[in-house]
Amino acid sequence: MRIDILTLFPNMFEGVFSESIIKRAIEDKKIEINIINFRDYTKDPHNKVDDTPYGGGAGMVLSCQPIFDCVESIRTSDSKVILLTPAGVPYKQKMAYKLSEEKHLIIICGHYEGFDERITTLCDYEISIGDYVLTGGEVPAMAIVDSITRLLPGVINEESHREDSFKQDVDDIYLLDYPTYTKPADFRGMKVPDVLLSGHHENIRKYRYEQSLERTRLRRPDLLEVQNEKD
Repeated sequence: MRIDILTLFPNMFEGVFSESIIKRAIEDKKIEINIINFRDYTKDPHNKVDDTPYGGGAGMVLSCQPIFDCVESIRTSDSKVILLTPAGVPYKQKMAYKLSEEKHLIIICGHYEGFDERITTLCDYEISIGDYVLTGGEVPAMAIVDSITRLLPGVINEESHREDSFKQDVDDIYLLDYPTYTKPADFRGMKVPDVLLSGHHENIRKYRYEQSLERTRLRRPDLLEVQNEKD
């Protein structure tokens, strides 16, 4: 997979993509990540990429020309273009799986007060990572790349991500992950549940499913409500 990230602040990505699983995935050629400063594509004599909004208002708005030229210079028939915006659809694990199957993603990081609405005509997806406003799309881009990279074949053990929170169970419900424990079995009087020490795999499976369901009911009842609405 190849991911191109369009940003005005390329240095923000250096630490995140040079550590841990993403670093190894890049070194193992499981993924190629390119950070592109779309200011390099502006034709403005003062190197500007933004301007004041028509109709007035606070802040500056990203202009069409540099982003259009940048996207058009790298887009292929395999490309899917993502615009990161608070007005986008909420990013969920199901979308992470879908995007991980693409060959080439182009991610546009917004900034300033917003972007010229015509930029949306370039995009296949408009995505938000939450109901809050950030200074730009760089942090969301990092989160999305991280969530996709770990799903690529050979990056981590497939069983690891199949057992994640927001996994889809047999009833087509997305659940939070079950609680996990490690040694010692008794720490300051807090004991590991007996069933996990029993070695009985079917009982352990049932216990973990029940715990996932209960944790979801308590912490994210909205996930179960969505399923009820489908029914």
